[in-house]
Amino acid sequence: MVIGADKMSSIIDYTDRTTCIIFGDGAGGVLLEPNEEGLGLVDSILRSDGHGREYLHMKAGGSVKPATAETVAAREHFVYQEGKMVFKYAVSNMAGAASEIMERNNLKGEDVAWLVPHQANMRIISATAAYLNVPEDKVMINIHRYGNTTAGTIPLCLWDWEKQLKKGDNLVLAAFGGGFTWGASYIKWAYDGK
Repeated sequence: MVIGADKMSSIIDYTDRTTCIIFGDGAGGVLLEPNEEGLGLVDSILRSDGHGREYLHMKAGGSVKPATAETVAAREHFVYQEGKMVFKYAVSNMAGAASEIMERNNLKGEDVAWLVPHQANMRIISATAAYLNVPEDKVMINIHRYGNTTAGTIPLCLWDWEKQLKKGDNLVLAAFGGGFTWGASYIKWAYDGK
């Protein structure tokens, strides 16, 4: 099983409108099993670049700056982000990784049954889909229901859209997160969701 879960409400400053309206709590899991039909996970790309840490992070609470009375009093245990910089890097890196996955596997936009993007915000999702030439009606979207549930967004999308998936569908998953980290995967769906 691959499980993504985050309780973002415990690290959100509800006086900070740049973050509190975006994030939600959520979890989801995906079961992977071997097969001999060439279905399932075909290819993946995972990347990270620490220079982005100043734009999306928590200022304290980790091993570099453990919790103290001072860090709690200074309100350093909440998510911090600079929205414009995060948007810029999220679009270029999420779309870039998904594009690379598609190129490596000889896929064009019309070959992709579904783009399954991290549900950061609609502008990032739309820009990624446009860059990949995947029409919006082939993009799984549920941010309007759950918000950005961070590690849970992609498995929650798969759950919400499962009934529309068909055996052999080409899915491109793309995500972006704190620090910065990002990646994409190519999956051939293994069963009819109906």
